Amino acid sequence: MNRVRVAATVLLLTLLLGTAPPTPPARATTPTLTATSGTERIAPGIDFRTFILAAAHGPIRIHLLTAHLRHPGVRAGLLYPGAVADRAAVSVMAERQGAAAAVNGDFFHITEDQHPGVPATGAPSGAAVLDGLPLKAAVPEGQRFGGALPPGGSPEDVIGVGVDGRARTGRLTLHGRLRTPHATLPVRGLNQYALPEGAIGLFTSQWGSASRARAVCGTDHDRAAPCTHDVFELTIRHGRVQHAGSTPGDGPIPPGSVVVLGREGGAEALRSLVPGTRVDVRYRLASTSPVPFAFALGAYRVLADHRPLPGLDSSTAAPRTAVGIADHGRLLRLIATDGRESAGTGLTLAELAGLLRSLGCEEGVHVDGGASTTLVTRDPATRHAVVRNALDQGRQRRVPNGIALFGP
Repeated sequence: MNRVRVAATVLLLTLLLGTAPPTPPARATTPTLTATSGTERIAPGIDFRTFILAAAHGPIRIHLLTAHLRHPGVRAGLLYPGAVADRAAVSVMAERQGAAAAVNGDFFHITEDQHPGVPATGAPSGAAVLDGLPLKAAVPEGQRFGGALPPGGSPEDVIGVGVDGRARTGRLTLHGRLRTPHATLPVRGLNQYALPEGAIGLFTSQWGSASRARAVCGTDHDRAAPCTHDVFELTIRHGRVQHAGSTPGDGPIPPGSVVVLGREGGAEALRSLVPGTRVDVRYRLASTSPVPFAFALGAYRVLADHRPLPGLDSSTAAPRTAVGIADHGRLLRLIATDGRESAGTGLTLAELAGLLRSLGCEEGVHVDGGASTTLVTRDPATRHAVVRNALDQGRQRRVPNGIALFGP
């Protein structure tokens, strides 16, 4: 791409999107803008646009939501089906929560081929915060779905909005413990489908009714490794052990109760806690952000400080969902491409980072793509959520979370 063509692309993006001209993106990773639709006002402060990008492997239709978080009444939140281990279509969740627009979110435990008889939970891979409170922690890197992380990436990486109303990226690390009359035991899992080796994990009523059996399968580095039989599980209610057993359970967890599940060394530590033992349970998600998250979900970072991260894949094009942050956290861009069965070919991760950069984003992340990629907006006449991108296989996949935009 010559300099004149780059300059023309940047100028056209500036005119269309109303942002200051961004730094010209890297030639090898940024598709060229060739056509665009007009702006559609979804709600005051929330706009939608579709445009076409031309890449070496074919044209890509990009669907872009822009949320001006400075606008009074505009906010973003966690799209949530009601339980961690549950899934629903993006349009269904958006309508339930009264969202003006939404996209799908984190990668999740979609299949369980390696462990016959153990069901997939549908739970997200990364950490999540709902209404300012910890919802779940991240699984070990070897257990996550979504491919290898970029250099310097972490399974604890998230994107969200702080209590100050600004969008930001960060990391959320679980800090927890069980205090008994004789010991203090570390907690290394919260509502997650895979526990670290030798760990103790917690499951609350927000987990849902899915089986907890998958939490003791695999290892920190190999998702396909066998399930361990060295397991112990407790139910704690009103600060005391109520039940104990040697297998992971299932079914809903009553509000106010906590299920404590240990594997290997964690199981051994729990076996001394007989029914009636007093146990104090504490946990929190420690953030690298100086401002607490009002909501957050797991994400794969591709852009930091206006620069694409090194080592991003530049050969595999696929449907993508992405989130970009601009204007120091006051502008949120939600992007979805069309699915594989459309005329488009999707984007590589390197192209995705270049696109976010060309849109003036300072930070950017990739969330779940492929058949999960879905962007919806609310129809002003019917008030129903309408899918705006061409879906892979022509139907919505049920997903465990997403990002919702709310208007005034």
